[in-house]
Amino acid sequence: MVDRLTPKERSELMSRIRGTDTKPEMFVRRLVHGMGYRYRLHRRDLPGTPDLVFPSRRKVVFVHGCFWHRHHGCRFAYEPKTRRKFWMAKFEQNVKRDQAAKAALQKRGWDVMIVWECEIRNIEDTRSHLRQFLGAPGSARDS
Repeated sequence: MVDRLTPKERSELMSRIRGTDTKPEMFVRRLVHGMGYRYRLHRRDLPGTPDLVFPSRRKVVFVHGCFWHRHHGCRFAYEPKTRRKFWMAKFEQNVKRDQAAKAALQKRGWDVMIVWECEIRNIEDTRSHLRQFLGAPGSARDS
């Protein structure tokens, strides 16, 4: 299949894709804050630079886009129709990097939670999973 966009148009479109402060991430941040939790953002001293870090709880949350991080079985994790070899290699690299970051964090004693982009559509389930993962707000002093 041929790309409908010119290389310049495709480049411009791809340049608008954000790595941090995405809509799903901002949604989770507002939800967690509204639940009474306090956190740090994007700590570069931790493997994978987690999206939300709860230092006193030794817990981190990654907010993953289903397409980029290959949420298994999700309709948003479709395969592009053009440049398939390039995209499959990129996705494989993303998944390996995610797995390595999670393993490194766990080895350092951190608990890791992944919130998938498609899961935040059900706000109550997301809130429940976050509360279960994080424990009661205020039970540990977050800094």
